[in-house]
Amino acid sequence: MIHVAESLAEPVRNRLLQSMFRARKEVFVDLLRWNVPVLEGDYEVDQFDTPAARYLVIADEDGHHHGSARVLATTGPHILAQLFTELCAGPVPSGPDVAEITRFCLDRHLRARERLSTRNRLVSALVRDALERGVRLYTGVAELGWLQQILAFGWHCRPLGLPRSCAGGMIGALAIEIDRSTPYLLAANGIWTDEPLPSSLFEAA
Repeated sequence: MIHVAESLAEPVRNRLLQSMFRARKEVFVDLLRWNVPVLEGDYEVDQFDTPAARYLVIADEDGHHHGSARVLATTGPHILAQLFTELCAGPVPSGPDVAEITRFCLDRHLRARERLSTRNRLVSALVRDALERGVRLYTGVAELGWLQQILAFGWHCRPLGLPRSCAGGMIGALAIEIDRSTPYLLAANGIWTDEPLPSSLFEAA
């Protein structure tokens, strides 16, 4: 099941999002060794997890996290503008129809086939969400291996600058153009899943 949440006064107090923050800690802190804040020793939560953040979460019927992504408006604080402007060869893309994808997270406990399915569902949900909300461009920052995968999905995607070294690895910024052709481009590469988003947002627990 796909859940969408935004405008939550305390995102970390929401039961489903707690599962997401816990999964983010297991991936970004325990596995990738990112130097990012950990709340209560269990939740990866940073300064961008505010009521302004929008979350897309894939979970099973019991509320266990499978995959998630955070979407930030570029008219407010976001990672590329606040932390990684040097990754852009030109101005950081921003505007009411530009959004940033951050913290794309697949649960570490999924099997390979489940990871692939969840990745495709989450990518498709992000595209559907953009089309429904009038977002024409997504930006993001990714480690080189994941960046190369994103570029190869078949959609209209381009680097915003040359990758740079960061904490022993290489990261880069990218832009993804979203329009009515995007689902067909993803479908041609076996990625698109035709799964509607919920019509209403869930409330904080």
